[in-house]
Amino acid sequence: MKNSLLIIFFFLALMLSPSFGLPSNAGGSGKGNHHLKLQLPAGVVGPESLAFDCNGEGPYAGVSDGRILKWQDSKLGWTEFATTTPFRRLRRICDGTSSTILEPLCGRPLGIKFNPVTCDLYIADAYFGLMVVGRNGGPAKQLASSAERIPFRFTNSLDIDPSTGVVYFTDSSMYFQRRQYPMLIESGDRSGRLLKYDPRNKQVTVLRRGLAFPNGVTLSKDKSFLLVAESDSRRILRFWVEGESVIYSPQPFAQVAQFPDNIETDRNGDFWVALNTKRGNDKTDLVAVKLDGSNGNVLDVLEGNKQNALDSVSEVEEHGGYLYAGSPVQPYVVVIKA
Repeated sequence: MKNSLLIIFFFLALMLSPSFGLPSNAGGSGKGNHHLKLQLPAGVVGPESLAFDCNGEGPYAGVSDGRILKWQDSKLGWTEFATTTPFRRLRRICDGTSSTILEPLCGRPLGIKFNPVTCDLYIADAYFGLMVVGRNGGPAKQLASSAERIPFRFTNSLDIDPSTGVVYFTDSSMYFQRRQYPMLIESGDRSGRLLKYDPRNKQVTVLRRGLAFPNGVTLSKDKSFLLVAESDSRRILRFWVEGESVIYSPQPFAQVAQFPDNIETDRNGDFWVALNTKRGNDKTDLVAVKLDGSNGNVLDVLEGNKQNALDSVSEVEEHGGYLYAGSPVQPYVVVIKA
């Protein structure tokens, strides 16, 4: 009995040691099959997209009740950073909700990204369009809600060129809202758009129309091209950028076997693509792939290991030697050693 207790104590000490642990603000341990869940506040779900601020703090996550939350540490947990709803009197019914019925009132922040130059946080809210909030947080300001007199119906993902401040973003459909996404997929809708917002003249330009559920968007490390996940066709499309102009005819960059969601550029210029549906077969259980930044070949994979923790992954963000995985439905962010 005494020997058994000593063995158990040894493994607990190993798992909690600094060499085995996750980031200092995470409060947990994990590698490979081991992972940590940063549990969201009660009632809310769906940390769809993740971001780290100019000081490397976070992650930040947009959640189901219209708030942007910031992870502090294992003691303080998540704290409120920003809100997207303009209807502030509704906070009593919005805070803590996961109801899709309330999304058009409470907001549903999807893509989020800090501009590393200004430290402002840009937000693609599915219902309120492109928004921004300063480094200190608070109520977000709406920047754009339409293009060419056509309202955004499903603002989804974004990325920023820090040298110009230009924001590239997707509007997944001209007809279906986020809460209607199963209808969007079943209908074969091809009304999605790739757009850009220029903060210098406050103008929105449509870069590409007729996309099949455009989802994640990211700018390459050298700013020479954009990648867009066209979810309904399982394709990753490349749009070349020349100066501040975009060549509007895309080229295929990669074909993936599952529904691609958000795309994130890592510090080496490669791309993590989250795979949100149809997990696994007899041999693999992919939830994300890392693509070579030059040719789209698969460099690495993230497997779910047949566990529920990594179900419905919408984004994989690599930061400080760890992978942070978001989801549109789960009540937590998963952290795994890279």
